[in-house]
Amino acid sequence: MPLLDFAAIAGQLPATWKSTRLGQVGPARIKVLRMDEQAYEEETHDYNEGLLVINGCLRLSIGDAEIRVGAGQMYLVEAGIAHGVLAGSHGTLVILDV
Repeated sequence: MPLLDFAAIAGQLPATWKSTRLGQVGPARIKVLRMDEQAYEEETHDYNEGLLVINGCLRLSIGDAEIRVGAGQMYLVEAGIAHGVLAGSHGTLVILDV
């Protein structure tokens, strides 16, 4: 796998909140996207999802709780858990689908 500069790749994407798949390591799919302060609707997956913030801040909504994920931090959303993104989230997000 080549060297990946997540922030640079996200900065070149044509649209926010549209991830691009960069590769796969074992069963884990690696994607990156750019957050733009807008909310993103709640979703549920049948797989675990790691949300790694490269820069900026992710305001994650799970149930009635807000979880703030800062640069260098990752939150693991387990399969079957509904989650959404609150307004104000910005920066570069790497998603690991396992």
